[in-house]
Amino acid sequence: MDAHLLTVILLGIVEGLTEFLPVSSTGHLILASELLGYNAAEWATFNVVIQLGAILAVVLLYWRTFWGVFLGLLGQDLRAWRFATNLLLAFLPSVVLGLALHSQIEAMLGAPTIVAVALIIGGVAILVIERMLGTFQFTGVDRIPFGRALGIGFIQCLAMVPGVSRSGATIMGALSLGVDRKTAAEFSFFLAIPTMIGATTLEMVKSRDALMDASVNWGDIGIGFVVSFIVAIIVIKLFVGWVSKRGFAPFAWYRIVAGSAALIWLLTR
Repeated sequence: MDAHLLTVILLGIVEGLTEFLPVSSTGHLILASELLGYNAAEWATFNVVIQLGAILAVVLLYWRTFWGVFLGLLGQDLRAWRFATNLLLAFLPSVVLGLALHSQIEAMLGAPTIVAVALIIGGVAILVIERMLGTFQFTGVDRIPFGRALGIGFIQCLAMVPGVSRSGATIMGALSLGVDRKTAAEFSFFLAIPTMIGATTLEMVKSRDALMDASVNWGDIGIGFVVSFIVAIIVIKLFVGWVSKRGFAPFAWYRIVAGSAALIWLLTR
């Protein structure tokens, strides 16, 4: 296997493996670019498009849930309307702040040191939140109060700092606001769909000239998309069962160790 194809597959694995875990997929892709020594700018379009593979994994695994909500909305079912409203409320803060702070966010994407520090701080935050958890009050996305869904959306915006983790911020925010572990994890999956589609669409519009360029290797993008999709399916299925029983502490310790190792490497290379 040549080095180029290996990079394509590795990046697809990194995206699918980390997108829905509280460890930051963007942060890992940034660190991977530093570690592998490739030109991150040349792979920017690739990294944006393969995110849709991870999104497709959520749609496939939870299609019955989405279809049920769709039918419920047509039939004026209260639970379906609450489900959809909670997703909309949690999505809105990222739209407003994402557009307002887009240039600042773009600037941070080129700073791997920020990623390493954010991994460490996020790991410590997860351990603290896990230790402070009380009784869970809300089970089921449709049972989360509207105000708390909006609060989760604002907490998700912390992930605009690369290395924080969108899923990690969403899950920890939900846990802090009384949502049980399984619902918090699934809410982060569902919220990823509008959030990532919005972010990916924005990046694709910005990169439209690059996407139309004859030099774009759609074969590489296709391979990365498929790899990301397959890995994300496996991760999602295992993740929900894991966190329901064991919590998030192992991911916190991974973040601290990985972030510390990356920081030492970045500062001493």
